[in-house]
Amino acid sequence: MAAITLVYVFGPTFFLDDDAANSSKSSRKKGVVGLVNPANDCFINSVLQALAGSPELRVYLIREMHRRKLDGPELYRDITAALEEQQRKKTKQAPEWKLLGLQQGLITAGLKDVLDALNERPIYKKTISAQSFIRIIETSFRTRINRTQQDAQEFLQIVAERLAEEHYAARSVRRKAKRTTGALKVVEYAGMKATAADVTQPASHSTDRHDSKLALPPEAADKPAPESHVSPEEPNNEPDSLPFPLEGKLESQVECSHCHFKPKPSVSLFVTLTLHVPHRSTSATLNACFDGLLKIEQIDDFLCDRCRLEHALQVNAKQLAKASVPEDQRSTLEQEKLKLEQAIADDPEKPPKDVKLPDSATAPKRRISRHTRISDFPRVLAIHLSRSVWDPHSSSSKNNAKVSFPETLPLGGLIDRKTYRLLSVVTHKGGHNSGHYETFRRQFLSAPFSTPASMGTGGIYSMRPTPVSSPRVSAAPSPRLGARFSKDMTTESQPSTPDTVPPLSPSTLDSPSSSSVSSRSLPTTALDRRKPPPTSVPLDAIPAPGLPTPPTERYVPEPPKRQTSMARAVSLSARKRKGHDRWWRISDEKVKECKTSDVLGQQREVYLLFYEMIDDALG
Repeated sequence: MAAITLVYVFGPTFFLDDDAANSSKSSRKKGVVGLVNPANDCFINSVLQALAGSPELRVYLIREMHRRKLDGPELYRDITAALEEQQRKKTKQAPEWKLLGLQQGLITAGLKDVLDALNERPIYKKTISAQSFIRIIETSFRTRINRTQQDAQEFLQIVAERLAEEHYAARSVRRKAKRTTGALKVVEYAGMKATAADVTQPASHSTDRHDSKLALPPEAADKPAPESHVSPEEPNNEPDSLPFPLEGKLESQVECSHCHFKPKPSVSLFVTLTLHVPHRSTSATLNACFDGLLKIEQIDDFLCDRCRLEHALQVNAKQLAKASVPEDQRSTLEQEKLKLEQAIADDPEKPPKDVKLPDSATAPKRRISRHTRISDFPRVLAIHLSRSVWDPHSSSSKNNAKVSFPETLPLGGLIDRKTYRLLSVVTHKGGHNSGHYETFRRQFLSAPFSTPASMGTGGIYSMRPTPVSSPRVSAAPSPRLGARFSKDMTTESQPSTPDTVPPLSPSTLDSPSSSSVSSRSLPTTALDRRKPPPTSVPLDAIPAPGLPTPPTERYVPEPPKRQTSMARAVSLSARKRKGHDRWWRISDEKVKECKTSDVLGQQREVYLLFYEMIDDALG
């Protein structure tokens, strides 16, 4: 009964999850929810199934839509913030319907609904349709999705970029509301300050002598009004806002091989990372594809900014060396020389505006090395393996080279190392112009939600002893019993050693929570030296003149009790369950179960890879 109660209270869906995790003929039909394919929609279905297997993306969608509901729909119908940002960046003005759709988060809401439906745990075979989400996309862009050009990567790119735009549009609206609220507070504070200034006039100017009692202290009257520190260029530092999980940053650094000057690196954002598959070999690895993007590349005939300024300085020095230069021209050349030297020392990328540089065609061309790295790692890494090959006949074909990819992917250097775990894979079978997409999706069973806030100081099942101590029965010293340590004990408590064992306090002996502690949480030395609680005064305290010292009593621990059949079944089932090795192979409405080895074997058909970052705390 105790085991049944524990399962019912702490894991009511344990057997439902276990039935979905284990392989059987009935569980294969229950699996996950499939998607119908009415009009060659396998490229849409495969991407949606892959995104549905990312818990990090689902958490973002849930929190983003919850935040919008808390703010209210009226806040996101005001497009003033979008118009102000367009004027500030001097970009082309977008139509009003597009700005309104971005702020309202149409694609975000539609994607959340379809991913929630795909993550249901059906008790029977279930298939849904993605037509509602497709209609939302067509309404948001006011266009129709072309079924003839079936490319899962293009569909993923469109959806991911739109999600990022809606994310920043909502953040801009919230910042605008913060600035407006801050401005209202400044106006209110200024009005209060003006009233205080009127009240703090000398009493001789007042018609009533009692008005001087309302005078504020001078430091309060002279205190400046609070200012709003929120600016459009400020990074996302909202405490209740999550970054967009699919977005990362690439940083490209250039170095001149002659003067070793490094200009400011160029930063570009990405939502999907495109890697080219080597077409000159029949097999490659994912690391080799990354090397094609992140390797050091040598580029010739590059115009270096520092070398160009140094070339201008040399031309200036040659003109100053001429004796026939007039004095006024020599003075101008000397001023230009100082400006060029100052620009070289400060920032060669900003040449002096009032100095005419020599023609760029006469400047020396240098060889540079360019290195690209991931400066900001996304939480969800979407990798596109480009298999398109262009031949001399101006026709494209598919590269069928094998690409081996790992289940655990480390990225970055030794200091900023990030580790990713494979969650979903989209494969393509067929040629360049036709074929079929399938999804391999890892079965992800979320851990039960924990309650970090305990009841009172330790909770009713805590190992911490009760703070109320029971009255002492005897003044004799307590027997040497093994202390029952817990994580909540202070550092003043000394650990148990073979020679000295700290005695238990009476509160620990009488506490019901301490008596129910499992023997697995006790140290080995404490088990060996644990004695049964004395029924009366300990033997050590009874005076016995002339008698030898009584031998030390050894305590033999009791054998563990037999588990009930229910608890034994739960233990064996939890031991057999390996949720992370369970995968679903999804082809539209057809769902089959497979293993990790089957997924890693799709080297010739792999097209899209979805990795999720593993936190350091989780290993």
